[in-house]
Amino acid sequence: MTEPSKVIHVRNVGHEISENDLLQLFQPFGVITKLVMLRAKNQALLQLQDVPSAVNALQFYSNVQPSIRGRNVYVQFSSHQELTTMDQTTQSRGDEPNRILLVTIHHMLYPITVEVLHQVFAPHGYVEKIVTFQKSAGFQALIQFQFHESAISARNSLQGRNIYDGCCQLDIQFSNLDELQVNYNNERSRDFTNPSLPSEQKGKSSQSGYGDAGMYPHAVGFPQVSNAAAVSAAFGGVLPPGISGTNDRCTVLVSNLNPDRIDEDKLFNLFSLYGNIIRIKVLRNKPDHALVQMGDGFQAELAVHFLKGAMLFGKRLEVNFSKHPNITTGADTHDYSNSNLNRFNRNAAKNYRYCCSPTKMIHISTLPPDVTEEEIIAHLEEHGAIVNTKVFEMNGKKQALVHFENEEQATEALVCKHATSLGGSTMRISFSQLQTI
Repeated sequence: MTEPSKVIHVRNVGHEISENDLLQLFQPFGVITKLVMLRAKNQALLQLQDVPSAVNALQFYSNVQPSIRGRNVYVQFSSHQELTTMDQTTQSRGDEPNRILLVTIHHMLYPITVEVLHQVFAPHGYVEKIVTFQKSAGFQALIQFQFHESAISARNSLQGRNIYDGCCQLDIQFSNLDELQVNYNNERSRDFTNPSLPSEQKGKSSQSGYGDAGMYPHAVGFPQVSNAAAVSAAFGGVLPPGISGTNDRCTVLVSNLNPDRIDEDKLFNLFSLYGNIIRIKVLRNKPDHALVQMGDGFQAELAVHFLKGAMLFGKRLEVNFSKHPNITTGADTHDYSNSNLNRFNRNAAKNYRYCCSPTKMIHISTLPPDVTEEEIIAHLEEHGAIVNTKVFEMNGKKQALVHFENEEQATEALVCKHATSLGGSTMRISFSQLQTI
């Protein structure tokens, strides 16, 4: 047992967890004087005002599992008795000015390419090179300016800002690298000083030395990429806690359903967030039970992991692997294998990356161009109190975020209104990991 300290070591801090999330977890126990996020290790160090405060926090969390945004975090006393300025600079890799910036993108709802990053950073000075990659901290980029002053200006101006409205937040540190090595000019890496570099061959990942999982695999490459690699890369090279990546059972048993309100299409809308659906069968002799056959074992494991204990129609769902390897066709079986509503036939990497437990916020896409907030609220408000809405445009297409009072209301809206028509357009709904609009 580590000697008590006012410094607490927190593990399993996913890239979706912010400094504020950690502060809220520990503020009830006393004043927090320092916080260091170790993004590359999915860890954090947090210093309370005194040792008794830290002892109270750890005693409390020894009986109550601390959880942030559906992810369990693990806490213990740090071997540090005090966080020094040196700890913060060396561990967070980030305060020694350098012409190369390390940029981490949080809440990445939309793809970020070299072109997007160049557009954001070029106003601050000549950008020589950009490399993007996926690490355990999330999607990251290294951006090399010609001059130190340009990098300092960019960091001061852009730190904490969003690339797009409400998402894709920039977390910028100075890198400790001296020079970026760029082998290819493409959408993931670019040497602006050497435009004659070749683009890479399809299926190969460039600059893999900078990232844990090489480049982020784009949808076009998925026929050559195994599901294991796709899932792993989508989650930053590290599968979520509880996901083994080795499950081969494709069929899931869902129980404690509300038989008066559930049907196969509603189950499809929910489970298709985690993978393609082959068949669904509500059991006639147990109408609060259903079988859901997913496209493969990875997708089934994601569904079990993220939906176990979710609330829907006043019931807390039980989601477990079934003893049945598949669902046989029959009069009571609904077949979705050829449904164009299956989400993972296109943009599979993006869909894997957005997998999460139900949240209070839903994201709606494929809306009609002239849709109003009032029309969206009228379409959804029967499912619960709407706290806030936001309609915005991305790549010329209307989208929206709708914030409900609780997760159950958002889940009900998703299962009832995904793939319904609004103004002649078929709405696509998923959960958003944003906390506020």
